[in-house]
Amino acid sequence: MNGVAVILISAVVLVIGYLGYGRWLANKWGIDKDAITPARRMEDGKDFTPASRFTVFSHQFSSICGAGPVTGTIVAMMFGWLPVLLWVLVGGIFFGAVHDFGALYASVKNNGKSLAQLIDKYIGRTGRRLFLLFCWLFTLIVIAAFTSMVAGTFKMTTADGVVDITKSYAGGCAGTISLLFTLVAILFGYITRKFDVKGAKELVLGVALMVAMFAVGMQFPIYLDTNGWIAVVMIYLVFAAAMPIQTLKQPRDYLTSIMMITMIVCAVAGIFVLGANGQAEMTAPMIASSDTMATLASKGKYLFPLLFVSVACGALSGFHSLVSSGTSSKQLSNETDALPVGYGAMILESFVGVIAVVCAGIMFSKMNVNMVDDAGNALYTPFKIFSAAIASGMTSCGLDSTIATVFMTMCVSALALTSLDAVARIGRLSFQEFFATSNDPLAVETEEKTGAKKVLCNTYFSTGITLVCGLALTFGGYLNIWPLFGASNQLLGGMTMITLAVFCKATGRKGWMLYAPVAFLLVCTFTSLVQSAMSCITALQAGGAAVIATSGLQLFFAILLMILGVIVAYNCLKELFTKKAGSMPDEDPEWSDMGRANVAAEEAKAAGEAGAAQA
Repeated sequence: MNGVAVILISAVVLVIGYLGYGRWLANKWGIDKDAITPARRMEDGKDFTPASRFTVFSHQFSSICGAGPVTGTIVAMMFGWLPVLLWVLVGGIFFGAVHDFGALYASVKNNGKSLAQLIDKYIGRTGRRLFLLFCWLFTLIVIAAFTSMVAGTFKMTTADGVVDITKSYAGGCAGTISLLFTLVAILFGYITRKFDVKGAKELVLGVALMVAMFAVGMQFPIYLDTNGWIAVVMIYLVFAAAMPIQTLKQPRDYLTSIMMITMIVCAVAGIFVLGANGQAEMTAPMIASSDTMATLASKGKYLFPLLFVSVACGALSGFHSLVSSGTSSKQLSNETDALPVGYGAMILESFVGVIAVVCAGIMFSKMNVNMVDDAGNALYTPFKIFSAAIASGMTSCGLDSTIATVFMTMCVSALALTSLDAVARIGRLSFQEFFATSNDPLAVETEEKTGAKKVLCNTYFSTGITLVCGLALTFGGYLNIWPLFGASNQLLGGMTMITLAVFCKATGRKGWMLYAPVAFLLVCTFTSLVQSAMSCITALQAGGAAVIATSGLQLFFAILLMILGVIVAYNCLKELFTKKAGSMPDEDPEWSDMGRANVAAEEAKAAGEAGAAQA
């Protein structure tokens, strides 16, 4: 099949899903365009900060669009590209986008509460504590993996102790651009706030700064080894996790989204050009042969559940709920923005997953079928396939190959880096919430604390302990439990869906559309965890210290995840069946002093303008 046709059909399906199912869902639950959102009412200059629709969309999209829609989809193509494509489309519309939008919506209707705080309210305090423990451990694994991934992208290559400029140039340029990104983002955010730069002017300024950063980065590449870049990433995460969100994270996500949307446009344009040249045929198998399926099954790799836990971000990812309820809900200026931010960002990410499938499908004939050399070393990683395909398409459009390579190297690192800084911030907030006694989002940091709790809930201490533990896993251990990431991520998604179902019933909203996704996700994730546990037990029976260090650790975490999942799922399902419909209306609006003053000033200004217009 032609890749151009796949792109066009998928785009139409996703747009129909957004305009049809997404709008239907928003109307069914209810959007109040006149409501004053938590970001405005509870503004605190740190976490609660109202922003424009595109700015919040940029934060949501750049935070959730990590490595998943590329790596997961391409790895899962071992079963054929058609099953992956169908799951990306169906999962994105009916699972992932509903999950992300629901978490954002429920948080906005509850004064910006995080998912853990929603569980506290609708399920109970025990469920909240277990969920926060699960979330914090989950963020450590992601911090470790994505830090290693980013450092590996930027690292220099040496030959006889000398830097190989040819092989290191693209990574060195991308590293310089990433460092400039941080400084420029702070400057960009300051200028837009200080001089009230919005709309087209803000976009033009952002594009101009992006072009300048790329120009400087390509002239002054920085060459560091893996450990050097790990140190740089960790220093950056301290600021990204602890600083007020409008100072660094918000403007950086805005600029990153410009780059990533440009990448999507370039990818689609490149595929169309390849199609015009007769080079866009999907050469990968549409469905894996029966022999291939049998071989995969002999290795414990079955279509169900592996396909559905591998393709995470492209179809559904539990991590997204932490972004929706943890940060995005605290920036939404109007409830009408919830649909494009929550549902729309996921639809766009699903389209990135589609592009990854098409890129790998087209590149298949150019790759070693086994994707390894005679020594067993990987020839093509999913990111290399994705980058090479889009860079090839960009050069076919007339762009210089060096610029295309640097651009794609930067985009690939951004996919991981923007999710990395989001998960670091969420890890810090989860740590603080675990020890806080209040379930009020504004009071987590401000409530009176004494002794150890005062230290544990401190922003910089919670940031430091989260990053130190993530760093420890980076240098040893995370690869041993990384195979469980997919199942744990989808288990998190299942927990979110159950919580949303309880929220809908308790507040008198229709929640039946969540029941099928809940059942599917729970069955899928627990099947995957049971299979992992059984394979670990089989490996342990073979003995050996190395096996105990890897399979033993995996088995421990698999059992821990199953126990946590069962406890949280039981408590959620119990509340779902026993809670009276409409028994817990949406929370009464909460205000901060800053929010009250700013809203009053806005209303006074609007009244003055209305009076002047009438006169």
